[in-house]
Amino acid sequence: MKKLLTIALIGISGLLWGQRNEFKTYPNGLIYSGPTMEKLSVIVDSLDLMYKTCDFDPKYHSVYQAVGGMVRLSNKKVLEARRDMENGISFEAFLEKYPEATAKKETLIVRFAYENYRDEDVIEFSELDMSRGNGQEISFNKNPNLYRQDLKNKWVFNYSEKSEYTDENIRAFYFPNGLESRPLDQKYAKMVAYADCMVDTTTSKFNDIQKSGWVDLPKNWKQLSVKKQEKLLDQMRSTRVVGSCSQDSRPRDHAVNIAMVSAETGRWEVFLKAHLDIMNDRFERASDGSYAWAQRQTYIKELEALNINVPDLIMGTSLRIEAPAKNHYYANIRRTGRALAETRDREEIEQRLLAMIEDPVLDDYNRVIAYFLFLNYNQFNDENNQKENIERLRRSTDRLPLYLKTGISFEEN
Repeated sequence: MKKLLTIALIGISGLLWGQRNEFKTYPNGLIYSGPTMEKLSVIVDSLDLMYKTCDFDPKYHSVYQAVGGMVRLSNKKVLEARRDMENGISFEAFLEKYPEATAKKETLIVRFAYENYRDEDVIEFSELDMSRGNGQEISFNKNPNLYRQDLKNKWVFNYSEKSEYTDENIRAFYFPNGLESRPLDQKYAKMVAYADCMVDTTTSKFNDIQKSGWVDLPKNWKQLSVKKQEKLLDQMRSTRVVGSCSQDSRPRDHAVNIAMVSAETGRWEVFLKAHLDIMNDRFERASDGSYAWAQRQTYIKELEALNINVPDLIMGTSLRIEAPAKNHYYANIRRTGRALAETRDREEIEQRLLAMIEDPVLDDYNRVIAYFLFLNYNQFNDENNQKENIERLRRSTDRLPLYLKTGISFEEN
């Protein structure tokens, strides 16, 4: 699993996003034709029946996390500080000895385990900053199992020598009580299970072997035989399309083509992943300026038209879990917030997110995810609703642990 940057706040106002159509729309107002939607609806009905009749008790656990200390120190005494950390100096003693260090006594630290693009196992520790999302990060791709052990009263740090661009420095986290992963309460576990059922974790959108390029969608593709349509889909799934710049629409066009052909051939598991990628704007690009984000629509109404339980699907892909299924789908919190502002279930979504923020049974990291999801959602409301929602959010965050809510400043949001 690759770690995703998921909770950065959007940089543009929701009032700026445009209404122009990216893709062809049919008389039903959707980017998929009426007959295509009918085929998909039959599949959704069967999946819903399978989910509702399946007698299972889903088990998921939160990502490993801790309330710990964060420090940064540069220039003077860095090597000495490193030796002290290796020798197990306490956090309080460290702050007393190095008052010039930048430090936080209590911050949320989350541990991620994933494979990087070189297929190396990586352990990453990330600080969650309530004012801007991600904070300090430290990752290790050598001896990662060392960081899966009990870290109670221990330091993890990254030391950097002086270079042409940076001073000698050390960045570190301290864990007074180690890291914890707790079982997800059933009401949340069922949302994740629903997402895994609908998205299908046994396959992926692309084939294992891909070549860079482009596959044209023939104008008469719907008149092709099923066998030729399946061959076309296989070619598309074997093709990697990378955007050359922010305005390059090919990655999204490619995903829409995959979605349409997979729908026509009954490949639901491919269709939904392609459509979710469009909604989450999950594509490779050489560069991507924020000025281009507004024109890319979310197309959440296509999912609602299929009578999918969209709130459960969204929540199930937004919650973060330890050791997910290989092809488990994670939502992008920025894009998902925008999509939720376009849903017909806005009142239910608002109530659910605020309840998650308030719920002490839910782990702190997922409560923070819910907080940022609500903030991003609210960016795409009108000004009056934004002000009212911020007041509701303020009341809900009063239920957060003190170390989290002290980092929130609603004046900046």
